[in-house]
Amino acid sequence: MTISAESLRFDDDTMWVALSDGRILGVPLVWFPRLLHATAQQREGFTLSPNGLHWEGLDEDISLSGLLAGRGDVAKLGQVA
Repeated sequence: MTISAESLRFDDDTMWVALSDGRILGVPLVWFPRLLHATAQQREGFTLSPNGLHWEGLDEDISLSGLLAGRGDVAKLGQVA
């Protein structure tokens, strides 16, 4: 069985992802700084794919496998300050 995102909504500090298997993931927006600092209109500019979530206007891609594993934004991992 392949799990996919069926819908997405936001409140002040959480992204809620409804999955095809009936689960709903509540993910803190602080895990994804681009979404945290985005306007409500920018957050609503997403597309769903079999593999995850995408915001063209924010240059943000979030994999469903990463969310299920409890991973947030890993863009800065491995970078030297």
